Amino acid sequence: MNFNLTQIPDRAIKPRHSGITMIMDKGLSIEEAKNLMSVGHPHIDVVKLGFGTAFVTPNLKEKLDVYRSYDMPVYFGGTLFEAFLIRNQFDDYINVCKEFGVSYMEVSDGSISIPHAEKCGYIEKLAKHGVVLSEVGSKDAAHIIPPYKWIELMRAELNAGSAYVIAEAREAGNVGIYRGTGEVREGLVQEILTQIPAEKILWEAPQKAQQLYFLELIGCNVNLGNIAPSEIIALEAMRIGLRGDTFSLYLDK
Repeated sequence: MNFNLTQIPDRAIKPRHSGITMIMDKGLSIEEAKNLMSVGHPHIDVVKLGFGTAFVTPNLKEKLDVYRSYDMPVYFGGTLFEAFLIRNQFDDYINVCKEFGVSYMEVSDGSISIPHAEKCGYIEKLAKHGVVLSEVGSKDAAHIIPPYKWIELMRAELNAGSAYVIAEAREAGNVGIYRGTGEVREGLVQEILTQIPAEKILWEAPQKAQQLYFLELIGCNVNLGNIAPSEIIALEAMRIGLRGDTFSLYLDK
């Protein structure tokens, strides 16, 4: 850090296994990726190329090289995995990940229906090739999954080989663990935490109020995802009590 301040919480140090921040790159240029890494790399743990953007991103390999130069893991959005799967191109997906040097992979079923045992099978297969993050929850706001089912699905996917389970929220933060207004489904979240270790859950939290909720509930080393690139420094400041929303969290009472 740039100067000394007391009463700053102990932030996990990279490479982190908890307190990770995943940002969503929805189409940054190569120069924008360089600029992002120049200031954000100490605070970013993994980059997701959102939904299917990797398919249409010009100079994709060159951009991945930028992230790779900072030892930054990158993965393709789960929607791209589903796009390969529904076209019976699962093996092609593995080959694409290898071709582009992508060793993190997301398994999701937010846009298509996959029997859960089959989904766990894909997790097991991909875990042999790299780090798997699997997403639980539907992108359909009308599809409400009860808490016991979230727990059951998350536990099974961790057992199948997922390094983290992602709690679905979409890029807008208005489905899954959130209501349509963006409000946290607090009962759901707290029930999940009675059974699933917090360090194994990556909470998609694109909105500041959502980030604040999880920081207050779990602490500065909560795993947060779907963070906008422009918000990475602001989030890190909020994590350690240097933003008005969290200013008093870590001060001696």
